[in-house]
Amino acid sequence: MNELILLRQLAENQQYPSLLELAQSLWYDSGNPAVLPLLATANAHMGLKENTQALYQQSLKHFDVLDVDARCDLAVVLIVMQRIDDAIKMLSDILMEQGNHALALARLAYCYLASGRLAEAQHFFEKSLIITPERFIVHRNLVAVYIAQNELNQAQKQLDSATEVLVNYHKVGDPLYQQYWFQLNTTQLQLWVVQGLFCPAEEWLTQLSVRQQAGDYDEAVLVQYVRSYSQVLAEKNFHQQATNILREYLKQYNNNVELCMALAELAQVQGHFMQAISLLQKALKKDEGNSDLWVQLSTACLHRFDKKARKAAVRAVSLAEALEITDEQSLVLIKMKQAQANNALAEVECQEQNFEVSEKLYRDILAEHSHFLPALQGLGQQQMQQGNIDEAVALFERIKDIDPLKGCSALINVRRFPDDVEALDKMAIAANKPSMEGSLRAGILFQLAAAWEKKKDYNKAFRFAEQANNASKKFLSYNAQKHREDCARLRACFNKTLYQHRPNYGIESTIPVYVLGMPRSGTTLVEQILSGHSDIFGAGELGVIPQVIQGINRWERHTGSGRQYPDCIDDFNADTIAGIANNMLKELQELAAETKPESKYVVDKMPHNFENIGLIKFLFPNAKIISVRRDPRDIAMSNYFTDYQAKHGGMGFAYDLEHIGEQLADHNLLMHHWQQTFPDEILEINYEDVVDDIEGCARKMLSYIGVNWQPKVLKFNELVRTVKTASVWQVRQPIYKTSKGKWLRYQTRLTPLIKGTNAKIVSHPITDLLTLPEPGFLTDGVALYKEGKLDDAEMCFKKMLHHNPGHAACHYMIGLVYLTKNHAQDGIRHFEKAVASCPWQKEWRQNLLKAYEQEGETNKIAAFKKGNQRTTASDANNAVTYDEHFTSDAFTTKTTVSQ
Repeated sequence: MNELILLRQLAENQQYPSLLELAQSLWYDSGNPAVLPLLATANAHMGLKENTQALYQQSLKHFDVLDVDARCDLAVVLIVMQRIDDAIKMLSDILMEQGNHALALARLAYCYLASGRLAEAQHFFEKSLIITPERFIVHRNLVAVYIAQNELNQAQKQLDSATEVLVNYHKVGDPLYQQYWFQLNTTQLQLWVVQGLFCPAEEWLTQLSVRQQAGDYDEAVLVQYVRSYSQVLAEKNFHQQATNILREYLKQYNNNVELCMALAELAQVQGHFMQAISLLQKALKKDEGNSDLWVQLSTACLHRFDKKARKAAVRAVSLAEALEITDEQSLVLIKMKQAQANNALAEVECQEQNFEVSEKLYRDILAEHSHFLPALQGLGQQQMQQGNIDEAVALFERIKDIDPLKGCSALINVRRFPDDVEALDKMAIAANKPSMEGSLRAGILFQLAAAWEKKKDYNKAFRFAEQANNASKKFLSYNAQKHREDCARLRACFNKTLYQHRPNYGIESTIPVYVLGMPRSGTTLVEQILSGHSDIFGAGELGVIPQVIQGINRWERHTGSGRQYPDCIDDFNADTIAGIANNMLKELQELAAETKPESKYVVDKMPHNFENIGLIKFLFPNAKIISVRRDPRDIAMSNYFTDYQAKHGGMGFAYDLEHIGEQLADHNLLMHHWQQTFPDEILEINYEDVVDDIEGCARKMLSYIGVNWQPKVLKFNELVRTVKTASVWQVRQPIYKTSKGKWLRYQTRLTPLIKGTNAKIVSHPITDLLTLPEPGFLTDGVALYKEGKLDDAEMCFKKMLHHNPGHAACHYMIGLVYLTKNHAQDGIRHFEKAVASCPWQKEWRQNLLKAYEQEGETNKIAAFKKGNQRTTASDANNAVTYDEHFTSDAFTTKTTVSQ
C-alpha cells in the first residue's frame, strides 16, 4: 500500500516525529498490522522505550500475517532495542525464505558489524550492493567494515564509490541529500584520521570555513563538521588535538553554544571539570533558557560543588516545567526534558545523602517513564550505598532487559556475574567500540577483568585489567617522583622538633578517630566493624583534612608568604590551630548528630590520611589513629583491578604496577616516620588478622579507642549505613578469606611491582625549608596594629621579614604602619612590594593608589591605573575564598589608609 511506502521513506530519512504522527494515524484508521513495526521504530527513536516494548509485543501477535518487508521492519525494532541476536535470527529466517531481499541482507550485515563479526558483515553488505548498488548507506557501512579491518585502501575505494552513488542517484532536493553528504564527509575525515593525515582534514575544514564566511554555508553546518571531526579525533585517542580544533573554531565563532557544549563534553571526559563548568556557563550566557545545558552543568558540578550542582538542577527543573506543549511531538520532548531535569536533581539529593528525597524523585520519574535508564541506574546505585543489595540487583536486572550491556555492567558491580561466556564476549566488543573516551572503554574492561577472575581465567582477567589501566592512563597527570618529594617534605616539616617547639597545640578532644592506610588495605571493613558499636559513628571518607590543607594554602596565597603546606605549619599560633580544630570537631559532631546522636566517637575513614597524620596530631593530640596494613602484593593487585574512574582525579598511582610499588614504599617509610614521632600512639591492624580472628581484632580496636566490648560489632555485614567506597558490596558480605593471597594468581606479572617497591627511595635534598623560631608574626602584628601599638606591630612584621623577606602581607602591614606614622615614601615602598607579589589583592591596590594620590605621584598614578585595568579583569578568577575552619580575626582583617 502507498501509505506503507511513505512510512518506510520517513524511516529511511530518519524523520521520526513525522513517522510517529502518520503511523499512529494510519494504525488507528486501518488497523493494518504492518504499521506496528514502523510505529515501534518511531517510538524507539523518540526515546519512548516502554511504548516500543509494548508495540513490539503487539506486532508479535500478528507475526503470522506480516509479510517479508514488515518482518524486516520488525527486525529494525530489535536492533534499536539492542537485541542483536534476535534480529540476526529474524533476518536469517527472512533470507531463508527470500534469499535476495536486499534490505534484509543489509540489515543482517549491520547486525554482524555491531557484533564485531566483520567478515560476515562484509559478505552481506557486498551481496546487498549487488542487488541495489544505489543504496548509499550500504556503501558507507561497508567503508566502516574496511576501516575496522584496517583495509584502508579498500575503504577509500569504497568511499569513492559511495560518492559516485550520491552524485548519480540522489537529487539535490532529496531530504536525504544533505544528510548523506554530511555522513560521507564525516567518514572521509575519519579515514584521514585513521591514516594519520591530519593536514588534509584540517585544510578541508579551513576551506569550508572560508566558504561559510562567504555565505555558501550556514554557521551550523560548519559547526556540525567541526564537532564531528573532534569526535573522530577523540575516538582515536587524539584528545588534545580534538581540544585544540574546538578551541580554534570557538575563537572564530565566539560564544557558539554547540562548540561550547562539545568542548565541555571533551573536557569532562578528560577529567577537566573546571574547564567544563566554565564552558557550560559561557554557553548559558548565550542560551540561558536551555534546560539541557543546566542539566549538563549540574552533572559537571556534582562531585565538587554541591551548591552549584543543586542550583543548576533546580533551574533545569524550573525551565522544563515551564515549557509549553503545542502538539503530541512537543509533549514527548517536554516529558523527556522534565525527566532529565528531575533526574539531575535526584542525583544532587543522593550525593548529599538526602536519600528519602532522591528516592522519591527517582521513583516519580520511573512511574511515568519505567524505562528511563538514568533513573534506574541512579536509584540502583543509591540502593547499593544504603546496603539494599537485593533491591539494587532487581533494578539492574530491569536495566539489563532494556540495555543488556549497561545491565550486565551494573550487575558486575554488585558481583552478579553473567553465567554465559557469550555475554562477556559482547561486552568485550562493546569495550573496543570507539567513543569520546577513546578507542577503548576502560570501565567495561575493568568489569571484564573482574568477571574473568571470577571464572578463574586469571590470564584473561589480567589482560583485561592491563588494557583498562593503560586506557585510563591518558587521563592522568600522576607524578610518582612528586609524590615521593611531597612525602619527604611531610617528614621534614612534621618532626619531633616541631611538636617540642609548639607544645600544647590543638584541642584535647578524643572524639575524632582516623582509620587510614593504603587504598584497598581493608579500611572500609575496619570502619564497618567499628561503626557497629553504639558509641561510634562511621562517617565514611570525609574530605575535612584535605579541605583544611586547601584552606591553609589559600591563606598563604592571600598573604603572599610564598609558602604552602606543609612548610608553613610552623607559622600558625595555638589559637588559630585551636580554632581550626574546633570547627572540624563541630563538623564531625553535626554529621554524627544527623544519624547517630548518641555517638561519642566519629570515624573518618579516608585512606590517604596516612599522609596527614602529622597535621591530625597537631590539631587533635589525643585523636585515635588506626593504621590498616595488608600484604602489599594483595594491595597492589586489588588496586590494579579497581576502576577508580581516572577522569575524576586522585588515585593516579593505581593504574601502573610500578607506581603502586613506589606508593607502597612511600607509605611504609612515612608510617615508620609517624611511629617514630608518635611512639605507641598509633594502632596497627593487619587485614589478614581481621579475616582470621575478627573478634580478637575487634576487641583490640575497641579497647584502643576506649569503649566497652559489644558483640554486635561482629555482625558488621548487617549494619544499615551508607557506604560509598569501592568496597560498597564487600562490607555487606560476611568475612571471607578468598581475597587473601590474591597476588598468587598473578605472581608471574609482578616484576614492575617488585621493581617499584624495592627501588631505593631517593628524593631531592630539601634546601629551601624555612623555619620560624616562633609562630604568628603576622597575626600578632595585625592584632597589635589594631590596638594602635604601632612600634610593637612593626617589630612583629620586621621579624617575619627577617626570616621571610618576600612576605607580601607583612610588607603591606609595615606600609600601613609607616603611613600612619607619616613616613609616606617608606610606606609606599612596602605597598609596592606587596602589590607586586599579590596583584590580585584589590584592597592593597586601592590603598597604594590612595597613597600615590596623597603624595601627588602623578606619573605613578597614571602608570598604576593603566596596569590596574588589566589586573582588575582577573580579580574574579583570583578571588580568595576564606576557609570556614579559620576563625582568627587576623584572617579577615580589613584596613585602610584614610588618615
